[in-house]
Amino acid sequence: MKSDDAASWQYDEFRQVGTDYGKEAEVQIYDSCHARFRDAEAESGKVLGLLEIKEDSTVIDFGSGTGTFAIQAARRCAKVYAVDVSKAMIDYAKAKAIEAGTSNIEFHHSGFLTYQHAAPPAYAVATTFAFHHLPDFWKGIALKRIYLMLQPGGRFYMHDVVLEELNAIENIAELIAELEGAGGALLRQDAERHFKEEYSTYDWVLDGLLLRAGFTIKSKQIDGGVLATYLCTKPSCPPKTGSTKGENVASSRHSGRSASPSNKDFQRKSDRNPG
Repeated sequence: MKSDDAASWQYDEFRQVGTDYGKEAEVQIYDSCHARFRDAEAESGKVLGLLEIKEDSTVIDFGSGTGTFAIQAARRCAKVYAVDVSKAMIDYAKAKAIEAGTSNIEFHHSGFLTYQHAAPPAYAVATTFAFHHLPDFWKGIALKRIYLMLQPGGRFYMHDVVLEELNAIENIAELIAELEGAGGALLRQDAERHFKEEYSTYDWVLDGLLLRAGFTIKSKQIDGGVLATYLCTKPSCPPKTGSTKGENVASSRHSGRSASPSNKDFQRKSDRNPG
């Protein structure tokens, strides 16, 4: 739900951009459409392994969608907070979780800018194909909020459409053609809407936002110049920046310093062949 403390000029993350996942019809076909080009359950297992999730871990899943990752995580950890701006997605995921027999998922109709984490800091935050819904300025705000929601040493995983600058137009066209081959006109139209209406950005922009938020980029891979996977950590001894709950956007403040934090652990791997 929208925060009553939000500034009147805050970006409305509940407004659907690109494909409208506020519509029940779109939600009902989401899993079957995505199954044409990805195995969401297998991906979830790999992500949980990468995050090194343990039985006592707590996880926040931003853009939880139909609940596939949240359900997989709930089977391995103590608590999952599933967050999505689509009420239709939340309702669908709740029913799916009940059917799966998981009872340790707490669902929140909220988003990157409005979710208030009232519990102790989480061990891990994950987001897949959701961060591109925010314009770049608001990406920066969201990352600072995520940083504060994590415990020292906590992990942040992101998988999304992020663009390498070299051959960006050609790589986008190739991705759209591949999706059309996998799922026909429906997936092609969905991908075209993404690049027309949504906010995927360059990798060098996202790198800078992550570093300025305080994260250490442990690994980064870009497949086909368009699909990026980041694994980041919050330093074990971070500087004091205030509450761990995550700031309201209206109360966020910046020090005014222009220097980017250094990151000696930043490792970049680029694979030009989508896999």
